[in-house]
Amino acid sequence: MHRHRFFLPVLMVAVAGLLLPALVGAQSLEEFEKRVTEFTLKNGLKFIILERHEAPVVSFHTYVDAGSANEVKGITGLAHIFEHMAFKGTTTIGTRDYAAEARAMAKVDSLFMEIKRERWKGPNADPKRLEALEKAFKEAQEEAGKYIVHDEFEEALTREGASGLNASTSWDATRYVVSLPSNKLELWMSLESERFLRPVLREFYKEKAVVMEERRLRTESQPIGRLLEEFLAMAYKAHPYGEPVVGHMSDLETITRQEAIRFFRTYYIPSNMTIAIVGDVNPKEVKELAEIYFGRIPSGPKPEPVETVEPPQIGEKRIVVEDPSQPVLLMGYHKPDMNHPDNAVFDAITDIMGVGRTSRLYRSLVRDKKIAIAASAIQGIPGNKYPGLFLFFAIPAKGHTNQECEEAILAEIERLKTEPVTPEELKKAKTRSRAALIRQLASNSGLAGQLAFYEVITGDWRNLFRQLEAIEKVTAEDIMRVAKTYFTRSNLTVGVIETKQESN
Repeated sequence: MHRHRFFLPVLMVAVAGLLLPALVGAQSLEEFEKRVTEFTLKNGLKFIILERHEAPVVSFHTYVDAGSANEVKGITGLAHIFEHMAFKGTTTIGTRDYAAEARAMAKVDSLFMEIKRERWKGPNADPKRLEALEKAFKEAQEEAGKYIVHDEFEEALTREGASGLNASTSWDATRYVVSLPSNKLELWMSLESERFLRPVLREFYKEKAVVMEERRLRTESQPIGRLLEEFLAMAYKAHPYGEPVVGHMSDLETITRQEAIRFFRTYYIPSNMTIAIVGDVNPKEVKELAEIYFGRIPSGPKPEPVETVEPPQIGEKRIVVEDPSQPVLLMGYHKPDMNHPDNAVFDAITDIMGVGRTSRLYRSLVRDKKIAIAASAIQGIPGNKYPGLFLFFAIPAKGHTNQECEEAILAEIERLKTEPVTPEELKKAKTRSRAALIRQLASNSGLAGQLAFYEVITGDWRNLFRQLEAIEKVTAEDIMRVAKTYFTRSNLTVGVIETKQESN
């Protein structure tokens, strides 16, 4: 079964990913280009195909250039909800009688709106009418459920050897992934195109309850989840990066199926989607099948980008969350998006300051001063498409405080501004960047994801390789300049968990 996920960047997990052992070997852009085929259908859908014939398997990555940053107040969480809906089937998959089911779903929608209108009356709402409406709503859902063939979409793939069937939603994008035996190419073409040609948002209101439970478990019941949501809301006063991917609970409770359909029609159009296919495939066959199946999807103009720009921060911001958990410190500085010339410099700073046991933060806070059990740095929070945050964080050791850790991190940041990093540190950063790229290219699925990501976010999948050229050019002077420019008090947001003792 697939596991729906939304990208809540739990910090320790992110750092653990950076610490994976590097693989040996290297691959060049020239070698890759020989095996890559690109084409765009008439409706605007872009395909990137990379041949890898070592094993009879193929990975598929559908990248939709729409995430929670494309939402507005009132519909937060909708991108993630639709990700769930994309597995519910189509007019022919997942139903016993679509015509009857459609009538039943329309009745469910109508009753939900009646309930909303009654609740809008606030204290003047009629409790007896609400009770009757909610009873009718439940009965209508049960009636619609009689026509459903559960999990038919997934089972059609898993029966044929699918692995890694999954989806995820972030602030920047929604992604759908799966790997299959290479002789199932046409099966994937048929099913994947069908669910974006004729999706049916069945069990919409029941699935919303699943999403609300996700919010309770991953945000409201997790100290770091609660802190991160408050921290981002504090850091962003205008841009939608400050809104949670999973959405606000009141929005989740009131979003309608019609709003989800409008979101789909706006953003799930061919010109806003990119598909990367990596593995044992023939590009000519892929193109022929793509034109047959995906060519059916109507074209449309690419949606307008998010135009809201986060204004420059004019003063340090702080948020304190009291929680009966261990203390946690987050320090975020606003930075440009991934396409800015300084992005490679931030990559180098990430490595020097926060990656592994040789990083400055680990050596200073964990090994030497012993004031933290973890300390690191990471960029690209919450996303890469728009200006994000460069994040420093620490978990204080027993008997030590967030303030001690903050002062120690600020001291290390000051060193970046006033002392050139050593040639050895810079060399290690560049070597590890190359190793990280090799890890990304180690599997069909990982490579498909990277090709789609770089194609959409940077405009060319080749920038996956060119980022190494950029980081090779980073100098100690660049690091000092960037630290002085961005790591300033007025550009800083601090979020902490202060341990609150539970009362007896």
